[in-house]
Parts: sequence; C-alpha cells; structure tokens
Amino acid sequence: MKVNFFNETETKTRNYEKIIKNVFKTIGGKKEFNIIFVDEAEIKRINKEYRKLDKITDVISFANCDDPTWDKHNKELGDVFICIEKAIAQAKEYGHSVQREFAFLAVHGYLHLCGFDHMSQEDEKVMFQKQDDILLKAGIKR
Repeated sequence: MKVNFFNETETKTRNYEKIIKNVFKTIGGKKEFNIIFVDEAEIKRINKEYRKLDKITDVISFANCDDPTWDKHNKELGDVFICIEKAIAQAKEYGHSVQREFAFLAVHGYLHLCGFDHMSQEDEKVMFQKQDDILLKAGIKR
C-alpha cells in the first residue's frame, strides 16, 4: 500500500506521515491513495461544497470511482482530506495520542475509499471492526 502525502498547511506533518505509513505497511498490496492535510477553513469549504454541510469535519474521502469493478483494474483509490486542527482537538477530547488520531482518521478515510460506510448500524459495525483490526495490527491502541 502506497500513501502519497500533500500538506496544504503551515503545520509540519512528518510525524503524522510516519505513523500513517507504518499503519499502511501492515495492509500491503499495490493500491495507493493520497492524504491531503488541510486546515479548518479548507475542510469546511470542501464539506459545504460536496456534502452541503456548512461545518468543520475531521476527515473527508473522495473515491476515484464508485463502481466496485473499477477497483479491480486500477491502483489509485482516491483522496483523503484530514483537518489537522480537528484531529488534534479530537485526540485531546478522546484522551489518546495525536498520532493515534491521525492513524485512525487515515484508516477511516481509506476504508471509505474501499467502499465501506457507516450509514446503518450493521455497516457501522463492519467498518468499525475493520478499523480496529487494522489499527491493532499496526500496534495502534486507544
């Protein structure tokens, strides 16, 4: 699994990138996706434009294609936008490390790119179990 990083903020993201890379080493494969670090203003703009929600969020994913058969022949999954300020605030709120929060958000976004969702309780249970499995395999604990 290859993760490409883009930082659209003034914040240094090297430590976040390192922990995320280590998580995705445990997944393997030839697929790749992008993680774009953004600030609150940008994630709010994206959320409003594409989801019609005028609020700051932590992570937003955009799959390159919603057709499940497309994935079989293409290696690029899409883009995951992570709001740095929101991730740091949530880590404090939830009482775990900032690194754990960035790893969680990256995995959450990645799973959306892979077609997982949490719109129903059943789907949420499946997706959240998959998140936990990936994070635990990478040694990331709450």
